[in-house]
Amino acid sequence: MLPGLEFRPVLGEKTMVNFVRFAPHVEAPNHVHIEEQIVIVLEGEFEFDIDGDVWTMRPGDVAVVPPWVPHGAHTNDVGCLEADVFNPPRQTLLKYAEAQALKLDGNS
Repeated sequence: MLPGLEFRPVLGEKTMVNFVRFAPHVEAPNHVHIEEQIVIVLEGEFEFDIDGDVWTMRPGDVAVVPPWVPHGAHTNDVGCLEADVFNPPRQTLLKYAEAQALKLDGNS
């Protein structure tokens, strides 16, 4: 979806976990969505902005983003691996994953 971001979504029946790897100096611009999101940092660090409140998140840090609340993130000199838990599953990521699967299968 964005250069420097790698997505690996895992879909359950009613919940999605998306493992996201940020390269250094990458920005995920502020955005909103209907799904509730829980962010869990696994490696590295990034600056996370929830509705104008910005802080540095490091391994073990967790943030909850309610539906329709603006949020975004960026890395500095260090990349980041984090897991986003979405409930319900985030529809835009499902569509992205489907499009990627079609490209890999040669059906696009």
